[in-house]
Amino acid sequence: MPVYDAHLTRALYRAPMSSSTLPVLGMALPIELLPTYHTWLLEHGGRDLEIQDAARPEVLDGDWQPLVRRAREALDGFTGRIGIHGPYDGLWMASSDPFVRRMIAERYKRALEFSAELGATHMVIHSPFLFFGHPQMAHAPSNSLQRELDFVHDTLETVLPLARNLGLTLVIENIRDTNPNPLLALVRSFDSAHVRLSLDVGHAYLMHQIGGPSPDQWVQEAGNLLGHLHLQDNDGLLDRHWPPGEGRLHWRALFQALSMIESRPRLILEVRHERLSQAASWLVGQGLAV
Repeated sequence: MPVYDAHLTRALYRAPMSSSTLPVLGMALPIELLPTYHTWLLEHGGRDLEIQDAARPEVLDGDWQPLVRRAREALDGFTGRIGIHGPYDGLWMASSDPFVRRMIAERYKRALEFSAELGATHMVIHSPFLFFGHPQMAHAPSNSLQRELDFVHDTLETVLPLARNLGLTLVIENIRDTNPNPLLALVRSFDSAHVRLSLDVGHAYLMHQIGGPSPDQWVQEAGNLLGHLHLQDNDGLLDRHWPPGEGRLHWRALFQALSMIESRPRLILEVRHERLSQAASWLVGQGLAV
């Protein structure tokens, strides 16, 4: 077992006895690193796992069947929830161009094929809301919100039924969103248990610097529509994906807000792979998670 995996396991076993009441951390990993974290992923009845490979176009366009077989072999004995990060580069699902929307739908459906072979039950896709202006003006009803909602529904018209048939939830991640209301309006507009909000707390903190709400406020606004989080830290200047505790994000406020909602969102550490053990160890050491 690599040294940093051993450090991670020891840190988790140092958690206090009351840790059984704390939320359980998961990780975002490429398939090649699954053997490294196999023991850790089996803990607590199976941690949440997010596979990152399907976000890469060269994977989706290639022969990914051997890759998925390797993942299933590496996850022997794993009983936790599996998800994937779906493709996102250049995929603006509120595009006004019908051809572009069809292309995005096909890309998503290809990723869902990958998901089905893997046994995944969530796929992260990116928020369509890009806006130049004041946070309080973003995508107001008088500012094309309904038009953008309609475009997204058209993009996902053939995607969502496939996800539903696979028992998979689409979680829509905040990117440049300075106001949670448009994204929450989008999630609610589907009226489906298979569409939920994904909160990247690092993205939320960056947007907090220009007038958006703090990450813990996002949690309070989303409530039980929150199905998934990406946990990462930064200094408010760049999307650094630092381990928690290295930036300026208020982690205790975030986990306090999470304790007030009934849903059990997936808590996915999304930091540089070589620093995953540090990220998990810090949250455990703070008594915030196990």
